[in-house]
Amino acid sequence: MSGIPKQFPAENTTKFSQCLMYDVNHQMINVSEMDVAGLEALNRVPCKNGWDYGDEDVGNSIISEWNLVCGRDFASTLALVLFGCSGLAGNYIFGHVQDGLGRKPAYFIYLLIQCVFGIATSLAPNFYIWVLLRMGVGFTVPAILGTPYVLAIELVGPKDRTTVTILINIAYSLSLVSLAVVVWAVRSWRWMALATSLPFTALFLTWFLLPESPRWLLAQGKSAQAEAVLRKIARVNGAVFPHGSISAGQQEKAAQSKWGIRHLFQNPNLRWKTLIVTFLWFTNTSVYVGLSYYSPTLGGDEYLNFFLAGAVELPTYLFLWPAMERLGRRWTLCISMVVGGASCLATALVQNNYSITLALYCVGKMGISSSFVVLPLMASELYPTVVRGLGMSLSSVVGMLGPIFIPLVNYLGSDIIILPLIIMGTMLMVGGVCSLLLPETLNAHLPQTLEDAERTKLDFCACCVPPQRQPVQSSSVV
Repeated sequence: MSGIPKQFPAENTTKFSQCLMYDVNHQMINVSEMDVAGLEALNRVPCKNGWDYGDEDVGNSIISEWNLVCGRDFASTLALVLFGCSGLAGNYIFGHVQDGLGRKPAYFIYLLIQCVFGIATSLAPNFYIWVLLRMGVGFTVPAILGTPYVLAIELVGPKDRTTVTILINIAYSLSLVSLAVVVWAVRSWRWMALATSLPFTALFLTWFLLPESPRWLLAQGKSAQAEAVLRKIARVNGAVFPHGSISAGQQEKAAQSKWGIRHLFQNPNLRWKTLIVTFLWFTNTSVYVGLSYYSPTLGGDEYLNFFLAGAVELPTYLFLWPAMERLGRRWTLCISMVVGGASCLATALVQNNYSITLALYCVGKMGISSSFVVLPLMASELYPTVVRGLGMSLSSVVGMLGPIFIPLVNYLGSDIIILPLIIMGTMLMVGGVCSLLLPETLNAHLPQTLEDAERTKLDFCACCVPPQRQPVQSSSVV
């Protein structure tokens, strides 16, 4: 059996290298009888006889199946980076798809792509094919989450938007908790790929239940279809659709038939909103994904850490629901980001205490989870209907830069465990201050046109003025 060098050659070191071995003929040289000076003189080479992963992990992960360790240990981090890059491209493309084809067909296009590539992932014969298939899945993320959210917000009135947002995020948090249980129960990565992809096929049955956004239909000049959707909604709710609810102006298609990213920067007010929201989206996505990826590196049981990372989101909704209604969107967003950032930064003071670090990590996760609830809602209330899909897409595309570089930060954190938390905490603190520049959108109707969006100004005195309920600023069908 080949001799294994100590990782840090010293008299009192008992940790052995996981990647190197002595390049000697053990039939002629007895390594165990050599002193430190003799061991230092021996040549070291990469392991020639493979690696021992333990009984529980053999063949259960891509790491052990394809030996992504030692000189290849960066491969798994690279896979996460490429996953983020594919989401970056997909989110930009699907922003145009949902504003061009409609919210409903766009969603089912994402769903089809994700199901095909997700199921195919379980059959990948090697690491390179696996990465390509995972990029196919990443191509739909986070568009597959964002489009149904936009549709839901556009289907309800101002007083129900907070409720809808909270319910969507409760479902998301429950899915994270469920995923932790699935990952713990299904240890084989191939079966896990199937277990997390096949259930999505059932969502195709919702085609017959899901309506198109009446706001999008009106923005496209499809007033008859919009009225049909609204009449059905009224009938299901036991209400009467009032005659003349859709004005003549709404029945005419806007003169501008092709909306693009440039319209988000055409007017100064909307331009600043877009820049601020996009920066906040980048910060929130980076930290949320970073903390989710970071949980296994905390030590202890990695399955428990991931479970807690999802479970700690649920209590946040107990105070987040009334907070968004009483404090408003802006202050709730600011407080959530500052609390999350302060918790992450505080880990620098207790880096050698696992329990306190885990507790601070959970508080940080609660903070970022709260802000990630408020930000999409506030963004959807700031962007006008004609470019809402593009605006949300642009912000989330820039946000997807976070999942590209955060795995690299966490990779560095394998040696300096608190470095990722310090970086993410700083980002949250800066973002919390910037969020106060945005106008309050509580109880305001969704802007339909660029002119509507331009009427609500930035609030540079937000720190000095208490949150106020916004008046109705434009006509709306819901």
